[in-house]
Amino acid sequence: MRIVVTGASGFLGRLLVGALLRAGAFGGEPISRLVLVDRVTWPDDSQGAGVPVQVVRGELLENLDNVFAEPVDVLFHLAAAVSAECEADFELGMRANVDATRGLLEAARAQSREGGPVVRMLFASSVAVYGSHPALPLPPAVSESTVPVPRSSYGTQKLMCEHLIADCTRRGFIDGRVVRLMTVAVRPGRPNAAASGFLSGIVREPLAGLPAVCPVDPGLKVALSSPRRTVVGILRVAEVERGTGPGRLDGPLPVNLPALTVSVADMLATLRQVAGDTVADRVAVAPDPAVEAIVGSWPAVFDHQRAAALGLGPDPSFLSVLQDYLTDHPARSPPRWTDRRHTWGRARARRENAGSTITPDDRHHAHGGESPP
Repeated sequence: MRIVVTGASGFLGRLLVGALLRAGAFGGEPISRLVLVDRVTWPDDSQGAGVPVQVVRGELLENLDNVFAEPVDVLFHLAAAVSAECEADFELGMRANVDATRGLLEAARAQSREGGPVVRMLFASSVAVYGSHPALPLPPAVSESTVPVPRSSYGTQKLMCEHLIADCTRRGFIDGRVVRLMTVAVRPGRPNAAASGFLSGIVREPLAGLPAVCPVDPGLKVALSSPRRTVVGILRVAEVERGTGPGRLDGPLPVNLPALTVSVADMLATLRQVAGDTVADRVAVAPDPAVEAIVGSWPAVFDHQRAAALGLGPDPSFLSVLQDYLTDHPARSPPRWTDRRHTWGRARARRENAGSTITPDDRHHAHGGESPP
């Protein structure tokens, strides 16, 4: 089985690639080759794994022949220009998001037309396809049946791609699956150009000893998903069989990955609780109308029934999200967090040795946050 990942050097791309390399299989079949496509050089940490890795570096549209030089069985399309980039440069967004996706669809259609396998394509869409408009306000809880009314070029481009994928699937050119990602936080590394990037920055930078700016009213509620849960959701929707009933992908609608609804104020309060006043005080609130207009148009509350039928659920709290981040990136952990983890770990060990039941709260702390379903 030959699997292609576009945007493989990005944050989510690297996590997804790592999960595929560890599994060595997809849908019960061994992965014969993993093709990693990105403009950025892929680090060598995947080389030497059990799965052969091929790196295709450069613009996606210019490398379609390389990507499809051999039959593609599964395609994870994560590559994209992000929200603020698309708002600042319309042509960039159309080229990187719409044109690149259409190029992939044409190449996949040509492959099936010539007798090759029908590509199973997982497309990473976004919560940005939704938006509130006075003529069509959002319902209290958004579901896949809610009419998307994007309020940004990025959201519009993602929705255009969703419709192209749905039509190509209807016509049998591909087996397309669409997941709408929530804002993924906390992301490590450098800030990106996403309008929602501050939701990671107000945690990541203070923990690293750097100042951070919160460009929205702290009372704003947002829909978040941890990196762990996001990758689990992507893989689940890609692997699941189509059909009716629990555990199967029913119908043509996208899947909104489960969201944790939390206010920015609650995020900052959790940071203060875990890391202390000195760290939390590095965040300054300075509203930016442009950022507020984009992020504030996105829904914060979702109906998770479609995802729940596939066995997916949201993060239980922002505390668990922050715990995951600090566990995965211990160099960022404040001393009080390290001490607390050791205390919780010793408490868990004592209970297990005594044969007593660990309470849900103890289990949550001992594992540094609930594991993905």
